[in-house]
Amino acid sequence: MPKFNYVAMDSRGKETKGTLEVASQNDAINRLKEMGFFPTKVVEAEKPKEKKDSKGGSAPAAAQGGGGGAKKGININIRIPGMGGGVKAKVLCTFTRQLATLVDAGLPLLRGMRVLQKQERNPTLKRILGDLSLSIEGGSTFSEGLAQHPKVFNKLFVNMVRAGELGGVLEVVLNRLAEFMEKAEKIKGKVIAAMFYPVAVMIVALGILALLMIVVVPKFQQIFSDLLGDGKMPEFTLFVLNISNTLKEKTILLGDAAPFGLPIFPGPVIWGIVGFVVVFKVALKTKKGQYIWDKIKLHLPVLGDVISKVAIARFCRTLGTLVSSGVPILQALNIVRETAGNMVVAAAVQAIHESVKEGETITAPLEKSGVFPPMVISMVDVGEQTGALPEMLLKIADNYDDEVDNAVAAMTSLLEPIMIVFLAVIVGSIVIALFLPLISLIDQLGGNEGGGDKGE
Repeated sequence: MPKFNYVAMDSRGKETKGTLEVASQNDAINRLKEMGFFPTKVVEAEKPKEKKDSKGGSAPAAAQGGGGGAKKGININIRIPGMGGGVKAKVLCTFTRQLATLVDAGLPLLRGMRVLQKQERNPTLKRILGDLSLSIEGGSTFSEGLAQHPKVFNKLFVNMVRAGELGGVLEVVLNRLAEFMEKAEKIKGKVIAAMFYPVAVMIVALGILALLMIVVVPKFQQIFSDLLGDGKMPEFTLFVLNISNTLKEKTILLGDAAPFGLPIFPGPVIWGIVGFVVVFKVALKTKKGQYIWDKIKLHLPVLGDVISKVAIARFCRTLGTLVSSGVPILQALNIVRETAGNMVVAAAVQAIHESVKEGETITAPLEKSGVFPPMVISMVDVGEQTGALPEMLLKIADNYDDEVDNAVAAMTSLLEPIMIVFLAVIVGSIVIALFLPLISLIDQLGGNEGGGDKGE
């Protein structure tokens, strides 16, 4: 009889692992349910490799070729490490909307999954839909099947579907999920689109400036040295030339200066930038580093306002959607904390969780966090007192979605003149620095001609 390794949650939410010796994967799931566990992963234990027979074949390979439906399901679950771990949010959003439409039209869930699997073009999601169909056929619920793919379906998705199943309103919850994901993608798309133009312009501008300072300006230095000498150059010109020489010598090492006999080798400036990026990435892996960076992002001069509004809109929409879908408030707050996307907001949500757990209100920890503006706090307070908290949270989210649009437009209109002035100052300074020696040379020539006339 085959053995199955399982990962399951008990009634207190504690994870447990073990092995069961049963006839099939479905029997293992049923046995775990009888034991009071909620299975999240059930796979067949690996069999020890057997020696090949005289014809070069092996018994397990032959058996797998003609296996039944349960073994086919297990074969689908095989994963290559680092390959096909997730699905793009846009693809998942489209799948959720299509499934919501099919279920709302009265199509059985399993049949709807089969229909979407046939037309799905994303290979990862297509394979996952096959896994989900097999889980549902085996007696598992839709949410239990989703929980076996945490890289694709986060806790927000799984818990909302579970609430929809318990309340018998799965089609309503799927529609809410689809709307939630569509609005989140819309905001994300607007922010990315707004940032694309200034970032692209800045990259091109920095490339042109680097070309001027590393290639063009040093050629003028040789000409000025021959005509005026280093000592007679204007101070501002010498300042720009020193910057140019530093960039040329420290950015890329050429010829004899390059180690290991290489013609070109990165200089200290490039290594410094690489080192800074590596240290920054390592710091972000720590909780303290991520918290500090998230706090800095909320207070950035131009981007901070947009990032803050996006975080507030996400918090309100996630919490409002979960509570209106029937998820208990404490469980909803845990999910919001894990999907906040900002550790400062997550810390505020944790404080709210502790407050609600003690029987207190949401308003006090919201005000104490310093993240949420007074208008949000007042609206949440009104919603809590009137018993219309989910509706009020969704209204706040809609309002802040509009504010994000306005903030993005304002940020874009502000960044363009800032970039133009920045580039004009830098390029103008380089041009002035290159013209000052020419003016000095003209003055010298004019003085020499005046001296010659007096002599005559």
